[in-house]
Amino acid sequence: MKFESVFESTSDAVIVADQQGTILQWNLGAETIFGFSKSEAIGVNLEIIIPESLIDGHRKGLQRYSETGVPSVIGRRIELVGRRKDGLEIPIEISVGTWKTEDGLFFSNIIRDITERKDTEAKINNLVYRDPLTGLPNRRMFSDQLASKLQQLNGSNQSLSLLYIDLDHFKLINDTYGHYTGDQMLIEVAKRFQSIAHADDTISRFGADEFILLLPNTDSFKATDHAQKILQLFKQPFRFQQEDLFVTPSIGISIFPNDGIDLDTLVKNADIALSQAKNQGKNNFQFFTESTNQVALRRSKLAIDIRKGLEYGEFFIHYQPQIDLKTDKIVGLEALVRWVHPRLGNISPAEFIPVAEDTGSIIQIGEYVLRQACLQNKAWQDAGLPHFRVAVNISSHQFSRCNLMDTVHAALSESDLNPKYLELELTESIIQSSTSAIENMQKLKAMGIHLSIDDFGTGFSSLRYLKLFPVDTLKIDQYFIRNIITDPKDAALVDTIIKMADNLQLNVIAEGVETLDQLQFLKQKKCNQAQGYYFNRPLPPEEIERLYQPASSPIN
Repeated sequence: MKFESVFESTSDAVIVADQQGTILQWNLGAETIFGFSKSEAIGVNLEIIIPESLIDGHRKGLQRYSETGVPSVIGRRIELVGRRKDGLEIPIEISVGTWKTEDGLFFSNIIRDITERKDTEAKINNLVYRDPLTGLPNRRMFSDQLASKLQQLNGSNQSLSLLYIDLDHFKLINDTYGHYTGDQMLIEVAKRFQSIAHADDTISRFGADEFILLLPNTDSFKATDHAQKILQLFKQPFRFQQEDLFVTPSIGISIFPNDGIDLDTLVKNADIALSQAKNQGKNNFQFFTESTNQVALRRSKLAIDIRKGLEYGEFFIHYQPQIDLKTDKIVGLEALVRWVHPRLGNISPAEFIPVAEDTGSIIQIGEYVLRQACLQNKAWQDAGLPHFRVAVNISSHQFSRCNLMDTVHAALSESDLNPKYLELELTESIIQSSTSAIENMQKLKAMGIHLSIDDFGTGFSSLRYLKLFPVDTLKIDQYFIRNIITDPKDAALVDTIIKMADNLQLNVIAEGVETLDQLQFLKQKKCNQAQGYYFNRPLPPEEIERLYQPASSPIN
């Protein structure tokens, strides 16, 4: 009686069957799990709870045990699939035991419905291996799948390709329209990738706006075709809040086995190729090559050496004169950082500044230039040179930092330089991307510092920003100055900027003046000031002292 009570009260299914699989005992738990009543089950073969696809295996297992006595699942807890009366297949966990009597061999089956456990495991698996926003495989799942693919391909002649994709200027979407819109765009981007994917492709969200596509059985030709399809996908706008929004993809491609035979190498090389695509103007794709690898290695080496160079005093400042076009006299200087590497020699700012910006060391470089420029300007004043402003470029990293005011104030205090002899140059992109731009600029103006917009005309919505921001000077980008003699459109643009600045009572400096014809054009259009190789290259401090004429008028 006690056994019967336990047999019936347990929530697990307890089923006893003979050697032929005929059900002899069937408890309430079995009825609950499988839907068959005791009267329906007893005397029927155990196969009523086994899916058709597994019946052959079940029969073979019984026969093998009866013939050899060697256990297969006996005494172990295994997971299988069971079939309910209504035909629904469910995950089950089963423990099988056997015993022999005079009447033959019998099997006891203790079965548990693990549907809820499997659902929980699936949810946990999704949390661990799926991106919660797009539902795509995340970095961990991608790594597991790529490692599995590489193991399968080991020793074969098959290839696969990795497409590393980054969305260009995606931060502007978040900053302009909010993160909700940005998230909706990422969801739509994922759907577009899926729309051109093959069944065995893996599409992974690798980071914020980064995706990796794993394309099995693809060589460089097929990878090219897929990359072109991706570029085509982004020609159609994304429609949100009744607005058409556009982003473009940059794509880096690595191929197994030519570009690597392990996960880390393939991903690293695809990332290197992606950087090359960014450097080539974005919205394109590039394959990994040894030359791009050498460029990446050099950038990586420079990133390390920049920090060492700052520590060991390898950086210094040159100053480029700014000329008043009415008097032809020097009225200011722009401070420009230079680097002499102990082994590589002179490193161009066009090469090391982008590396410094990517790694964040531009903060230390910017602080160094600001401090040295202020100290040098005060030293010139103490030496008896007429007073003039020195302009210092401010990077986006510096401008967005909360301690910018403290940094500027410290440089002025240490040098004892009057703030009116310091000019800070900001690019349009810097002030447009900063939510606190107006506040920061007003604080700098309140300190008495002169503000200018560098590379004017290369950003967006320039006129609107001129109205909003408290600037003193516009610097016309050398891109426009270069062709003012040969290109009527550039000439018209420069003329328009000069007239507009005059109407707004802003000073105008033309950058990159290299010829007499350019100078005469600017004088004719009444541009205020100019700088460029026509006048002087950037010079070390001692040459500025020799060059600067005492008769030049100070700026008040």
